[in-house]
Amino acid sequence: MNSRIKMFISGREVGFRLHYLLAFGLLALCLAGGLRAFAQNASSDLTVHEWGTFTAVAGKEGHAVEWRPVFDPADLPGFVEHFRTANLKIGLRGTIRMETPVLYFYSPRDVTVSVKVAFSQGLITEWYPHATGVKPSGVVRNSNLSELQTDGSITWNDVAISPNLSGEFPREVAADRYYAARETSSTPLRVKTKTGEQQEKFLFYRGVSDSPLPLSAEQNADGKLVVKSLNGGEVPAVVLFERRGERVGYRFAGALTDETAIDPPALTGSVEALCGELAGILVGQGLYPDEAHAMVETWRDSWFEEGSRLIYIVPRRFIDNVLPLTINPAPGQIVRVFVGRLEIVTPSTARAVKTAVASNDEITLNKYGRFLEPILQTVREEHPGDNSKTPK
Repeated sequence: MNSRIKMFISGREVGFRLHYLLAFGLLALCLAGGLRAFAQNASSDLTVHEWGTFTAVAGKEGHAVEWRPVFDPADLPGFVEHFRTANLKIGLRGTIRMETPVLYFYSPRDVTVSVKVAFSQGLITEWYPHATGVKPSGVVRNSNLSELQTDGSITWNDVAISPNLSGEFPREVAADRYYAARETSSTPLRVKTKTGEQQEKFLFYRGVSDSPLPLSAEQNADGKLVVKSLNGGEVPAVVLFERRGERVGYRFAGALTDETAIDPPALTGSVEALCGELAGILVGQGLYPDEAHAMVETWRDSWFEEGSRLIYIVPRRFIDNVLPLTINPAPGQIVRVFVGRLEIVTPSTARAVKTAVASNDEITLNKYGRFLEPILQTVREEHPGDNSKTPK
């Protein structure tokens, strides 16, 4: 073979080899960069669990009505931060009061995360520790949440999760339901602020929204409560609870996929028994036993107060749509378990409230507290000639 041809072929072979080596090197670099980027945006050994309550009031036709969830400054410790003014929530009207969601983090090593929660047709009104940003950032002048121009949100950047933190959390002398949420094995966290570090066992926030509920509950002519799923999704568990003085009762209806009618419960039960059963349901939904216990202890004096209500597990799809959560780096697991509380204005409740208003019975009226306004509104809708007025 001609020597020039041999040299040409040999040169081409070298060129091909160099080309392949270069391409392989570039591919290896890309893969390495991709793995580094993945490592920065994912943390497989980080676990996040969340629980909270969606509280609403059923109107005449069973759907959640707009109401004014009165804010009590004594309801939370003084170190909790508020949106603009402490009295903002007094003037807000919405369908859902989102109460005490807490985000627990579990990590065997130090990790720093950023967290963002948005609230469809709602505002974030209280939180702790200090947040990087809460939107909208200006003063909200319109009290009707249905007319909000943008959804509310809260962001925490640079949240340091560390199993080595001392666990020195703020506490006030007065007892408060807030502290029960700390009774878990979650990894402590800290947030840096201009005035120093804040440590806690969780990220806490609350808010109000005008979003519709995933179900409705209306009493029929037979006195049964007809509960309907409104979005076609399964409601994992439903319980009808009633309390009249010291007598309580509850009836489980299982999972709801379409529609079911629940008979009124016999008032022969006990709160302790119901607490145990609810804790079991919460564990079945993915919470750790100590988290489930902390949630029930946080809300037992509220969930089981005077009146009638539907207590249910909120579908996960509804939670993610109404309350989208973003965490970076992405945890290996995120569990979100919310309990829905839907107040039902039964004939017994209507009679008790009307009688108490007529006789100025403040002791009885105080039992219904923040729900007094929507209860009276529902009574007026069902009995247009009723002259009952909300007491001052």
